[in-house]
Amino acid sequence: MNNDAPVADDYQLVDEFLDSRWLQLGLSDNTLLAYRSDLKKFIVWLHRHRRVLTEVDAQCLQQYFTAHAERDSNRTAARALSTLKHFYRYALANQIISRDPCAQMVAPVTGASLPKVMSEAQVEDLIGAPNTRTDLGMRDRAMLETLYATGLRVSELVNLQLSQVDLLAGFCCVVGKGEKERLVPLGEQSLEHLRQYLSAARGNLLGDKQSTAVFITRRGKAMTRQAFWRNLRRYALIAGLNIDLSPHTLRHAFATHLLNHGADLRSVQMLLGHSSLSTTQIYTHVAAERLKSLHRQHHPRG
Repeated sequence: MNNDAPVADDYQLVDEFLDSRWLQLGLSDNTLLAYRSDLKKFIVWLHRHRRVLTEVDAQCLQQYFTAHAERDSNRTAARALSTLKHFYRYALANQIISRDPCAQMVAPVTGASLPKVMSEAQVEDLIGAPNTRTDLGMRDRAMLETLYATGLRVSELVNLQLSQVDLLAGFCCVVGKGEKERLVPLGEQSLEHLRQYLSAARGNLLGDKQSTAVFITRRGKAMTRQAFWRNLRRYALIAGLNIDLSPHTLRHAFATHLLNHGADLRSVQMLLGHSSLSTTQIYTHVAAERLKSLHRQHHPRG
């Protein structure tokens, strides 16, 4: 393959596939980005082996996954295979290929991964990192306190509206997945910092602009998930926390710490907004692992 034309054709085919998935299925930007990343990685490998997307067979796929087996986890390989299955089904349905090379491919076993959970001391360090002598620091402290007190998803936090927060009753009404509403108590610390932020800092940030969002930026607009994620990582560095963070870090901590302190699973399910109890049960495994670790560390026969 001496020129880039076949590769350009591959990327054009990927664009057409992604456009089709977006139009027909309304897939999220994150899902489409994941598809594109997996397909780009595959195209690069094919190009090195002088192949293109429409010239792939089952043996070629097996060689690809074997070549990446050492550095890719089973979960990564399973996601890549899922992407390729979706792509080649699309290609077959649109008569771009005559045979689906993924038809007999079986995804590797991935086992359920347990979320990494911060200790209560680590949470305290993270939440205490913002400088509450500034307007932005008051906002960020209120956001972290609220996230840990409620277990909200980050998207739920940044989309929280003033009409959803009842400081007098101490609750917020959250609209979660599937447009389902749930009432979540805010807790004393969260309420205290929310009151400080709303009374002292939010008006300064808002200026002469208008917004119904609880948490806003200097521009008077609602905080984005990406901006909050950047802030979270920055505060982790300030707090000296050498841990892997995710946007759900405080949500995981909220659930696990509740269970560690005796909350029942059904209550945690309701607070998290999980429609299925089985989704919440992963946190019981995290709590159990913590208990076993403490037993091994401190029990004379551990």
